[in-house]
Amino acid sequence: MDFTLSDVQELTRTMVREFAERELAPIAAEIDQNHRFPIETLPKLAENNLFGIPFPEEWGGAGLDYVSYAIAIEEISRVCATTSIIVETHTSLALEAIFNYGSDEQKRDYVADLASGRKLASFALTEPMAGTDAAMQESTAILKDGEYILNGSKVFITDGNYSDVFVVFAKTNPDPALGTRGISAFIVEAGLPGFTAGEGERKMGLRAANTSTLMFSDVRLPADALLGKEGEGFKIAMSVLDAGRVGIAAQAVGIAQGALDAAVKYAKERVQFGKPIGNLQAIQWMLADMSTDLEAARLLTYKAAHLQDLGKRFSVEAAHAKLFAGQMASRVAGMAIQIHGGNGFTESYPVERAYRDAKITEIYEGTNEVQRMVISRALLR
Repeated sequence: MDFTLSDVQELTRTMVREFAERELAPIAAEIDQNHRFPIETLPKLAENNLFGIPFPEEWGGAGLDYVSYAIAIEEISRVCATTSIIVETHTSLALEAIFNYGSDEQKRDYVADLASGRKLASFALTEPMAGTDAAMQESTAILKDGEYILNGSKVFITDGNYSDVFVVFAKTNPDPALGTRGISAFIVEAGLPGFTAGEGERKMGLRAANTSTLMFSDVRLPADALLGKEGEGFKIAMSVLDAGRVGIAAQAVGIAQGALDAAVKYAKERVQFGKPIGNLQAIQWMLADMSTDLEAARLLTYKAAHLQDLGKRFSVEAAHAKLFAGQMASRVAGMAIQIHGGNGFTESYPVERAYRDAKITEIYEGTNEVQRMVISRALLR
């Protein structure tokens, strides 16, 4: 399979890299240190059409492909992983779900505003007792007198305090015998009576990305808030999580690229024993291993995105990409710190932040263990 990038894809890389260096890099360390959500960045992302890259122009998007989207997430992550997860969750999960499974009316009501960045969206699946085991959902949405009454809570919701629209999963039929077939998806707007968001979590990495708890107490939803059909929620969640895993793989690639760039720069500038440490074979071999791992992860990611563009199944390829890229990002960021020595252990150098940010790519949108389940089941099927 030919992975030579098209002129449009190369131009996307150039444009997004220039935007990221100009608008994101100068504030990346500050928002991380202060756990501050970069609210001022959202209009700039919207102006550059970065919230709807793979969606058609007639729906407010940029009309590009998923490989271009992966490239954009990679370039944003290279300087600020926090900003990339704001874009990725909005685009790969929430908007993807509404665009693929929404009714014509729902798409008219939401897609253009979301793809253009006029509104921000979140994806609300995880619960206190339902992480990897999504079937353990306890939230309910019971149909009564033509309305769904939503009760329950969600945790670890990216942008939860800032989003306008949420794709929320809940059991419409709580019969335990139904399992995942009792779960449905809903489009829920912020500000509805009974819907509240708790304070954002203080996290090891992605510190500036808002991650909050959502609480629903007798929230009344119109019947047409149902996304897809009753009982299709789990199918919708698993489908868009495939797309999300490609986005997270791209994020991991970007974090690793930023760490490698910093390590190369430091190896050229840091002098020990009378010469730059980049002249030492030990450092050279570390850089070579980092670069090789990074290129392998990038190709796995682009392959999965390419299959998505072709409309083919890409669940296994997405799992390959996320599993390898997540582990690679942690490994490469760790080696970047080693090259920096004691300096790498301080907040004065960006590799410390890259190391903290990289770890979550092995956890969210399906842990490493979940990716291994997906891959091994396909092999044994």
